[in-house]
Amino acid sequence: MISKRGILGLAATAALAMTVAGGASAQQVSMKMATGWPGGPLMDIGSKAYADKVAELSDGRIKIQVFPGGALGNALKVSETVKNGVAELGHTWMGYDWGADTTTVLFGGYAGSMDTERMLHWIYEGGGLELQRQFRDEKFGVQSTVVFIRTAEAFMHSRKPVRTLEDLKGLKLRTAGAWLDMAKDMGAAPVSTPGGEIYTALERGVIDATEWGTLYENISTGFHKVAKYVVIPGVHQPTAPFEMVFNKDAWAKLSDKDKKLMETAAKIVTFDSWLRIGQEDAKALDFYRKAGNEIIELSDEVQFQTNKTAKEWARKQAATNAWFKKVFDSQEAFETLWKDAARYRNVKTAPKG
Repeated sequence: MISKRGILGLAATAALAMTVAGGASAQQVSMKMATGWPGGPLMDIGSKAYADKVAELSDGRIKIQVFPGGALGNALKVSETVKNGVAELGHTWMGYDWGADTTTVLFGGYAGSMDTERMLHWIYEGGGLELQRQFRDEKFGVQSTVVFIRTAEAFMHSRKPVRTLEDLKGLKLRTAGAWLDMAKDMGAAPVSTPGGEIYTALERGVIDATEWGTLYENISTGFHKVAKYVVIPGVHQPTAPFEMVFNKDAWAKLSDKDKKLMETAAKIVTFDSWLRIGQEDAKALDFYRKAGNEIIELSDEVQFQTNKTAKEWARKQAATNAWFKKVFDSQEAFETLWKDAARYRNVKTAPKG
């Protein structure tokens, strides 16, 4: 039988252990976040929202200082900045690293991707996030998770009307990722520049058109002020998950509890961004019309050709890149699983009016 003194001693020991454990988990953490954005929704409801959510969930213990694109390194090479330890974490679009490995565009979205709802299910329920972490760790030496996702982008803001394949020929288009290759195959003259340089290039006619974000996201860029035509839908980018990369040493220093907290914040911000953008996109076309822009819908020919070109490109990549094939096969299997979703989920309603 344990004596009263023994019970009190055990209680004191347990209390001390809890205090020590609590002290370890309550460690103050300060981090710098590199980003690829000069501002706008990607910064406000992506990068900064993540820093704010982490601070909220940690009761202010974990503080993340957010830097605009270019402040800590090349805005298109955030993963490199983070790997080298210049920043502990970074918010980027994985497709910017497509020159090092084209697999990155499968995680970041490309012209052959599924829509955002399916992409979210693949990420969180279909094994996509696990593949992303393994890939980034093995090929780039960083820890990775998803933070922020958008719906289909606007195809472009253009100084020239673009409806057909003929209209694409010779068009000086700012873009990024695999669409650089595909747009060139379809006759355009694509270039890649950081977000902060696009407006000036468009205003001066250095480029004829640009893609960037969704209809809502592009309002803050002001592209509509220097380019009359708003071209939809974003067949080049049906979805776009963004990424938070962590320096591996910085990540390893976090307690398991704090790692879980960081992941929880990431998922919350990702779903919040999807909801916010979806709602604001619904208002955006009216904004552009009132601003004097002309809305152009791409011909079916362009939409079908874009998807065909994308799938052909992806199969060529899969033939020579084992990681690309692994991820591509996973996404193709997921799309096959979901092939009948429209039949059991979409309900027809009577026309209004």
